[in-house]
Amino acid sequence: MEVEEEGKRKRVSRLSSSSNQIHKRSKSSDENLDRFIPNRSAMDFDFAHYMLSGGKINRESNSPYSPSKEAYRKHLADIFNMNRTRILAFKNKPPSSTESSIEPTFTPVCRPNSVKQRRRISQSSERTLDAPDIIDDFYLNLLDWSVCNVIAIGLGHSVYLWNESTGSASQLVEFEDDFGPVTSVSWAPDGRHLAVGLNNSHIQIWDSESGQLLRIFREGHSARVCALDWNSHILTTGGMDSNIIINDVRVGSHIVGTYRGHNLEVCGLKWSASGQQLASGGNDNLLYIWSVSMASTSSSRNQWIHRLEDHTAAVKALAWCPFQSNLLASGGGIGDPSIKFWNSNTGACLNSVNAGSQVSSLLWNRHERELLSSHGMTDNQLTLWKYPSMVKIAELYGHTSRVLSMAQSPDGYTVASAAADETLRLWNVFGAPEVAKKPTRETKFEPFPDLARIR
Repeated sequence: MEVEEEGKRKRVSRLSSSSNQIHKRSKSSDENLDRFIPNRSAMDFDFAHYMLSGGKINRESNSPYSPSKEAYRKHLADIFNMNRTRILAFKNKPPSSTESSIEPTFTPVCRPNSVKQRRRISQSSERTLDAPDIIDDFYLNLLDWSVCNVIAIGLGHSVYLWNESTGSASQLVEFEDDFGPVTSVSWAPDGRHLAVGLNNSHIQIWDSESGQLLRIFREGHSARVCALDWNSHILTTGGMDSNIIINDVRVGSHIVGTYRGHNLEVCGLKWSASGQQLASGGNDNLLYIWSVSMASTSSSRNQWIHRLEDHTAAVKALAWCPFQSNLLASGGGIGDPSIKFWNSNTGACLNSVNAGSQVSSLLWNRHERELLSSHGMTDNQLTLWKYPSMVKIAELYGHTSRVLSMAQSPDGYTVASAAADETLRLWNVFGAPEVAKKPTRETKFEPFPDLARIR
């Protein structure tokens, strides 16, 4: 019995071992297919048909492909997987990676939609007008441009108005010899009222629309009034008597304050855009920065914010920067042909550039970081500078005598210059205003949209 049981156990063990070997063979045969039997699920039958029908044969051509065209053909073949040589497939393709994707070669370069083009600056004036009898005096300020697009200019004993929009010119007033000649003009912020400084120390305020004289300021100055500037309803005047007077045009007793510091004629006045600081330049080669709260009614000298002594000639040209409120530019006369930049808060001179000749006026570009300067002998040119590098962008020639004053149009693009050659020139130096796009016609998705409807 024991012998029989042992025999049975041996037969069962043989059967189990043989079945295990058969299972292993079948498993290995599933994993490793025979290399002569292709895997139909991994084959591309369309590509195989293309290859077997002779699609790979290159057709002969008389002219060889250029290198660029050949590279394009190879790249196109790579994209469509046309460089394969095998027709049959014996293994499945490896799984594609979902974590990262390979970007195709020859990725097109993305360029911005709008590329800013370099501005073309005309080298000649856009328009030239006669300015007879203009006084050739560096210290006078005889030109201004209103927000209503009207230019005022003092010519001898007269003040003329020229409307840039209509091209019409008219004489506002002519003074007698006891009052004139005209020594300064300045438009009020409303663009309607004009202040006129005279050689006899008076200041008159005129209504440009009605042509009527509104007020005369007889008190304050004892000599000609060379500089004027408005700060809202405050008219600031600078005279040959070295005084700077604050006038409130709304009240009868118009003198509400005085700045005293200059020793000689005041020929430059400019309020900052905030109306809190006033810059003044004089024939004493000094530049002052005053606070609006420091005006005094006494005869004593005021406490200024800064007294700047770097210039070595008269300081007439002054311009506050439109994009940096505490930046002031100033220009010197014949003995100091320089443009200097100041921090009005600290009084520090940030930069000084040799302009080559007398600087009579300065204007900032309101649309770009640029500064325009007008000059005297010997070239009598207008120079456009890039700020802050102070590289010359352009030089505009046309005047045959020194440029006395400049004024800027309301939109900030056009500049008017008056010179001792008795001409007034308009320059398109700061570019051109953007033309508004015409409204596109609305598309109507209905038949016969242009026919009138019957209601």
